[in-house]
Amino acid sequence: MKDFFKNLELDVLSSTPKYLQLAQSLVKAISIGKIKHGDLVPSINEMSFEFDISRDTAEKSYKYLKKLGILGSVPGKGYFVKNTDVKNDIKVFLLFNKLSAHKKIIYDSFVKTLGENAVIDFYIYNNDFNLFKKLLTHAGKHYSHYVIIAHFLESGENAYEILNTIPKDKLILLDKLVPGVEGAFSAVYENFEEDIYNALEEALERLKKYEALKIMVPSYTYFPDEITKGFKKFCHEYAFSGAVVNDIRKETLQPGTVYISLMEDDLVTLIEKINDSKLEIGKDIGVISYNETPLKKLILQGISTFSTGFEEMGRQAAQLVLDSTRRKIAIPFYAKLRPSL
Repeated sequence: MKDFFKNLELDVLSSTPKYLQLAQSLVKAISIGKIKHGDLVPSINEMSFEFDISRDTAEKSYKYLKKLGILGSVPGKGYFVKNTDVKNDIKVFLLFNKLSAHKKIIYDSFVKTLGENAVIDFYIYNNDFNLFKKLLTHAGKHYSHYVIIAHFLESGENAYEILNTIPKDKLILLDKLVPGVEGAFSAVYENFEEDIYNALEEALERLKKYEALKIMVPSYTYFPDEITKGFKKFCHEYAFSGAVVNDIRKETLQPGTVYISLMEDDLVTLIEKINDSKLEIGKDIGVISYNETPLKKLILQGISTFSTGFEEMGRQAAQLVLDSTRRKIAIPFYAKLRPSL
């Protein structure tokens, strides 16, 4: 079985589940003829030992391939290659800056829309430009598409140089356009500056009962500068006192203020501070949260939200892959106005 294992590989840097990596590696070896019709595959225990994965992970991989009709099994003998007619035309290098709850919605929608026959190598670089550069540099040229979210805490000014090395017919930028990227590439993106401005305009009638707007942009994580630009532009044009709060824990709450929370942790801290004060939410203090979740419909009789259609973003990106078309698609914000404002 040693020769068999030489045809397989798992990438420790990849965020793709190991069972799926193993399945995709087997499919690749079959598609290029390294593993042939009728070949026995290693037992679940052998596979588990060789790649230092749990027995459940190896078994899940085999069951997944059996469901696709690629592997068969014989009681007492184990698994064998049942079908070598495998299509492996779609192979995506998927690169996210982080995996938050809303990035997971994008991921799940993207994977679901592509379907089971697509191969996806999924990586996360934690907003670290050096890791971003390393992953793309070593990605190779064998992917049909490169779907990339480019957000950095620092040192990302030259990200366009790396992105410009990718053939534009294979490049799909997700979530944000990157200045300096040239050519006819595809994108499914948010216009952060325009979106927050328009969402605030949509909420204008409710905002008029307040004097000040404050947006909570924590210093410990990344958010596009365009969000703050759109916020400041709105405050200037509609004569609101506007400010950026980097640490809500140090903030002294003042009546007549609306707080816009970008992070869930900050939202919890804000609500705790409001509950400890004598101020009333929706009357003395307004609250708007980024990104819609089912729970926000219920908390404090409903929290107002500004949100992007994350599921639609993932679906549209996958459709660009499936259709092999080149387009730039903007996914706008939508506002849900509730009693917190």
